[in-house]
Amino acid sequence: MIPYVRDIQFEYGACDQVSPLIRRVVADNPGPFTFTGTGTYIVGRGEVAVIDPGPDLPEHLAAILKAVDGERVSRILITHHHADHSPLAGPLKAATGATIYGCAVAGHEVEDTGEVKMEAGHDHDFRPDVSLCGGGEVSGPGWTMEAIPTPGHTSNHLCYALKEENACFTGDHIMGWSTTVITPPDGDMTDYLASLEAIRARNFTTLWPTHGPPIRDVTPFIDAYAEHRQERIDQILNALKAGPARIRDLVPTLYADVDQRLWRAAARSMLAGIIHLVRQGKVVADGEPGPESEYRLA
Repeated sequence: MIPYVRDIQFEYGACDQVSPLIRRVVADNPGPFTFTGTGTYIVGRGEVAVIDPGPDLPEHLAAILKAVDGERVSRILITHHHADHSPLAGPLKAATGATIYGCAVAGHEVEDTGEVKMEAGHDHDFRPDVSLCGGGEVSGPGWTMEAIPTPGHTSNHLCYALKEENACFTGDHIMGWSTTVITPPDGDMTDYLASLEAIRARNFTTLWPTHGPPIRDVTPFIDAYAEHRQERIDQILNALKAGPARIRDLVPTLYADVDQRLWRAAARSMLAGIIHLVRQGKVVADGEPGPESEYRLA
């Protein structure tokens, strides 16, 4: 069982000091993919970095600017391009003159169709001023951030390590309140599992997801997160022992304990798991692996 962490105390629009170097302002955009809303982090004092400014909500922009009144926002760091993370970067840059850092999308993301909506959609206009796709360091007075490429949830996902506190801002890569949705073709299970290992190997003291409270018992949590993914993959293999099947036949059984509003997203995560199994030679598809393909054990 994943030891979920869901207790978070905040008021929308308020700025809370959550560690010696970190402040948080939560956007009023709660939902099935955002939990209580997007947690925008402000790192440092005087000259600061803002991580994941969030959705383009004028009231959230006003709350961030109020929180940094009298200070200089020099860096805007984006974990990935979903619409609850990056759209406010442009307005915040216009208001502060800050430089936007992140990783641009490679161009193979899922289109925003009626089939499945992820994170309120994609921010198709996201273009960082400085690319951190290969990693890199961003610093200011008293704080040092290291970009860690963590593809999986999206192809362009980055986590950011705050060296002074041995902490990591994990975006949607690792969340305390829920598992991470992986949506092919931009999301990739093989990449995701490797990225989990990369973060686990760093031995961070605290993880700060964009949604929800911090994770402080880090290694056991990541262990459980990885085990859960493997269990889901094993469930697919066990279900296919009964014979060939399509994803739409498997989801109601394998995700019976999940809110049905999330079943479409679960189907995409299942597709990610199946593609991973096809790569390993454990599952065979009737053609290219896709949402309507039939699958059987190899």
